[in-house]
Parts: sequence; structure tokens; C-alpha cells
Amino acid sequence: MFPIRDHNPSATTPFVVYALIALNAAIFLMQLPHSGSEAALAAFWRDWALYPALVTQGGDYRGILGSMFLHAGWMHIIGNMLFLWIFGDNLEDQMGHLGFLAFYLACGVLAALAHIAVSPGSEVPTVGASGAIAGVMGGYLLLFPRAKVDVLVIIVILFKVISIPAWVMLGLWFALQIFGGIGTPAEGGGVAYWAHAGGFLTGLGLTLPVWLRRGATGFWQSTDGRPPHPEAAYAPSSIPIVRRRRR
Repeated sequence: MFPIRDHNPSATTPFVVYALIALNAAIFLMQLPHSGSEAALAAFWRDWALYPALVTQGGDYRGILGSMFLHAGWMHIIGNMLFLWIFGDNLEDQMGHLGFLAFYLACGVLAALAHIAVSPGSEVPTVGASGAIAGVMGGYLLLFPRAKVDVLVIIVILFKVISIPAWVMLGLWFALQIFGGIGTPAEGGGVAYWAHAGGFLTGLGLTLPVWLRRGATGFWQSTDGRPPHPEAAYAPSSIPIVRRRRR
């Protein structure tokens, strides 16, 4: 189940979201020439990837911020930037450009700290904007729990786009991070589940003042948990359902 868009258009131009996507893409393109060699890629990451052991044992904090702009491959950056594109514009609309930038960076930093707290001795490099974007998703959930999100559902060879409330999609995503974190060794490699969970909770907490200023539950009641403006309407999906042929 993969989100492809929401029905929540922004009332303002999300300049910060555009800039973050452009910056992440530019750094990834700089990284590409090094991707063919593990040694070259490690050298590229050495100064800016997050190595928890270097933070806890060596006092090297550069990776806490720098790792937010590095990615491990095409699918990694495309997925992260898609999530930022879908959910970031609405938070920037509510928080303002500078407020959203500060929010995004704070979510990324606190997500990194959550990862360090769980894996303080890990020497495995951690990269990606996922922690910051998880914060964006947490903030979105608080402000627009019933906004429609179109997701691409893939079941073996069946493809279908369906619309579901944001709270279902984001709540399921958060639950998967918790279960993934519980089931993954703290010092191992792979997905940094606790960074995702930490970023998500940080986003919820940092968005709380915005929600309160908008009227808290009164904001939900006035909008029914949906966008405070007309929802976007899309034509029915033209993605065909592909079935296996009988031989």
C-alpha cells in the first residue's frame, strides 16, 4: 500500500517543500558517481552520515543534521520525496514557510536522537530524510485526520488505487514502525524504525500548538477532520487490474 497523492490542495505555494526536494535531489546526484563502489560511497558518507557511536563516543554531531540529506538509492530518495510532496505542502500552508522549515529540521534532529538513544554503540551509517518526513506525517495526522489519501494497493499481481482517510494510512504506517522496531536488533542495519517513530511523535508534538491555535477539537468539528478548503477531485483511476492468464 503506497500513497500517491492526497485530496488536500494547499492554499499557498510550498516554496520550502520545493527547496527541500531540490536540495535532496542535488546531493543525491552528487553522490551517484560514488555509488558503484562501497569504499567510495563510505568515503562520501563519512563526514555527514549518522554514526551513533561517533556521537556517543566521539562527540561528532555532524551526522545528526547531515544525514537528513543523504539517501541510499533511487527508491529511497523517490519514496521520501514523494511522501514530502504529498504531506508537506499542507503543513507549510498552516505553519508558514520559516515555521515549517524549523519544524522539518527539528523533526529530523529529534528522530536522529531517538535512533541514537536506541542504538548508541552502532557503527552502521544511517542516512535519509525519513525521520523528518515522519514528523511531517505526524503533524498531518493531527491537523487533517480525515483528509482523503489515494493509495496504490498491490496484491500479488493486482493493482488498484483507492481513497482512504489519512488516519488509516498514517496510523497503519506508524504501527508498522513500532512493530518493525520491536522485531529488529537495535545495533543492526536496515530500516531505522525508531528514528521513524521518534520523528512521527515529534511531529505530533510540535504541531500541537498549531492545532490548539486553530481551535483544537473545534478545528476538527468545523472541518470534520478534513481540509479547511474544497478537496481536490480526481478522475477515477485508469490503472487496469491485471490478472494471471490461465495456461
